[in-house]
Amino acid sequence: MNIDNIEITRAGLTDIPEIVGIERNLFPDPWDEQGFRDVLFYYSNTFFTLRKDEKILGFVTAGIEDTSEAVYGHVMNLAVIPEFRKMGLGGRLMQRIEYEFLVCGAEGSQLEVRVSNDAAISFYKRLGYSQVMVIGGYYNNGEDAVLMMKWFE
Repeated sequence: MNIDNIEITRAGLTDIPEIVGIERNLFPDPWDEQGFRDVLFYYSNTFFTLRKDEKILGFVTAGIEDTSEAVYGHVMNLAVIPEFRKMGLGGRLMQRIEYEFLVCGAEGSQLEVRVSNDAAISFYKRLGYSQVMVIGGYYNNGEDAVLMMKWFE
């Protein structure tokens, strides 16, 4: 597959139906349309799409959290369609969102991933994330999540 002319842009309302379609095809516990609309409303600066020739190939949603002790980015959802995986595009989305976190003053980045998703855990480890803890029963089906963190230098 050719990955020339890939662009990462901020998501907009017109992108939501296509994003929801990707989400439903990829995840056993997909977000619904309203969930993406809410994220776009509250976190429009940290919601990006990855496109080639106007087609959305992937997306990342995130927010900025301030605990009063630390400010960090929280990656809530990341997806790349299967035929464009293992080409570095997920890494490009993560690089873009981490840049936005830094612009917003974040000291690090956090995310959760299913304990059974070995490929995603390996992917995030390659990007410098470390396992912090396991959250029991995090997902709707009762599966645990691995909480991973990356602190920026």
